[in-house]
Amino acid sequence: MNAPINGTRASALKGAAWRKSRRSNPNGNCVELAVLADGQVAVRNSRHTDGPALIYTRAEIAAFVQGAKDGDFDDMAGLA
Repeated sequence: MNAPINGTRASALKGAAWRKSRRSNPNGNCVELAVLADGQVAVRNSRHTDGPALIYTRAEIAAFVQGAKDGDFDDMAGLA
């Protein structure tokens, strides 16, 4: 199989072990992430587990996580 691309059906990502934040709530308001065999990271909507996945490099995920820790996106979550 070729490397997955953005929009690949999440169910087609064989062997993906999906994880979500401990802060997720039971209403399904969360995203799930999985490290893929090639080291990239897939992201999917937990309410649409067979839907499309977005695929990122580890460097892209690291930049996003660091920005979230720094508060760069607080306004988008109503936290600022």
